[in-house]
Amino acid sequence: MQAQQMISTHPDVRGQINDALIRCIEECYSCAQTCTSCADACLAEPKVRDLTQCIRMNLDCADICNITGRIATRRTGSDEEIIRRMLDACGAACRLCGEECQRHASMHEHCRVCAEACQGCMQACEAAGRSMAH
Repeated sequence: MQAQQMISTHPDVRGQINDALIRCIEECYSCAQTCTSCADACLAEPKVRDLTQCIRMNLDCADICNITGRIATRRTGSDEEIIRRMLDACGAACRLCGEECQRHASMHEHCRVCAEACQGCMQACEAAGRSMAH
């Protein structure tokens, strides 16, 4: 992704890049895509009814990751409290979704891949939150 390249050119950033936040933005968008794909794959499984909660958590996590990435990308008039709160919410959504996907990982490879993506995004959100702490 070109998040670092774009954000570094922003007039309000002036080259002062928060690498942890950049990594988090990229992880959020990647996790959103993975969760969306996992939900779609769950819908194609023969026992889709057994995956209802997994699908719901995947879709919720994808939405939360998407909006967190978008909010963290905006640097004009940035509100760090809102960003930190979104990072906390996103980390929680990723933890819960990852736990749910892990329950199905032995039977569905897409759930295993998604659980790993959620874990990575959760860690990136935590690191970004620490990097912004006062």
